[in-house]
Amino acid sequence: MRVREANMNQFEEKSKKSYDSKAEKYENTFDGKFTVKFKRKLMEEVNIQDGNNVLDVACGNGRLLKMLSETADFHGFGIDISENMIRCAKEMNPAMIFQVAGCDKMPFEGEKMDLVTVCAAFHHFSDINSFAREIHRVLKKGGIIYIAEVYLPLFLRTICNPFVKFSKAGDVKFYAPNEIIDCFSKAGFEKYSVSIEGMVQIVAMRKL
Repeated sequence: MRVREANMNQFEEKSKKSYDSKAEKYENTFDGKFTVKFKRKLMEEVNIQDGNNVLDVACGNGRLLKMLSETADFHGFGIDISENMIRCAKEMNPAMIFQVAGCDKMPFEGEKMDLVTVCAAFHHFSDINSFAREIHRVLKKGGIIYIAEVYLPLFLRTICNPFVKFSKAGDVKFYAPNEIIDCFSKAGFEKYSVSIEGMVQIVAMRKL
């Protein structure tokens, strides 16, 4: 753990501090309420089969996995850089496995997961190319990653992105759907589906 903290970049340090502080009351915070629509949209898009291995990256307090568990009997896994969030996730989902880890080096063997989700966290990742390669490693062939992310039209991204990196929550950049698709295509994925509804975009990519 100490090694991991020593290797954190400034964005991860900000995110860890921010989410550690709000973990216990997350459901009632602005972030907790804001991300509800992203979780609900993922519920509409994700297709989980009984027995699947499902990983939620930047899982927070485990609420998304809890919601998904109502749709299928799967093996749930979650990682997050916030120790406090992981503790809350374990309490919410005692039968699932949660670990403190970053998105660029995951504590799982290769080709273990059938499905991966990322809910309103992709804009926190400082190296999305490394993340895409790591997802390619842990996903089985044909496995799908669903990324639920903030959607902003071009003119708003142009205004916001130069300043978002100064956020105390560790935000890095807001992405267009095509930027996410291009990133994962380079890592060995193909586009599975894209859905945009208001400020919520769901980009799903399948491992080739």
